[in-house]
Amino acid sequence: MSSTNAHKHTRILVQAAAAACEDKKAHDTRILELDPVDSGLADFFLVTSATNDRQAVAIADEIELRLKRNYGVMPNSVEGRRVGEWILLDYVDFVVHVFLAERRAFYDIERLRKSARPLTPAEFDAELTHALADKTRAARTKSTPATPAAPAKKKAPAKKAATKPAAKKAARKAPAKKTAAKKAAPRKPAARKAAAKKAAKKNR
Repeated sequence: MSSTNAHKHTRILVQAAAAACEDKKAHDTRILELDPVDSGLADFFLVTSATNDRQAVAIADEIELRLKRNYGVMPNSVEGRRVGEWILLDYVDFVVHVFLAERRAFYDIERLRKSARPLTPAEFDAELTHALADKTRAARTKSTPATPAAPAKKKAPAKKAATKPAAKKAARKAPAKKTAAKKAAPRKPAARKAAAKKAAKKNR
């Protein structure tokens, strides 16, 4: 998995963990996008508050169960579950902190991480949705072939001049006249023979 895809996958896991917090009625959930310079291995902190230790454990359990069931991901380590004042779930690329309200105010992780960018779950969801939409559009652009230019229309053949068929008809008629003339020609010798016979009779 490339670093870009791994980062997006981490964001999806953080989004799922934040949704689990909301479902368990956690308070003031915040996502801190950590500065790569001083964040160590983790990219995000998810910080949320519970009103009592039982709710804190229920929130941590729901996060762990949801990520395991939906994504096959288990925390690298879990701390503070027995006491329930501050439960830490370390997923390496992000860390979940479930505090009792007074303990959260005492440790004030948000203040300690001044270089981090705080986001509400809604803001985080909007950024993730936008990033996924950009990725989808880019993938569609790559897969769509360029539309080929329409082939030029063939020009219709020019109509032949009307005089050509007329000329052909005239050419066909011309030999007929010649043959008629040829047939009339043999009559002349017959007329000559008749005239010769008349002359012979007179001489007798």
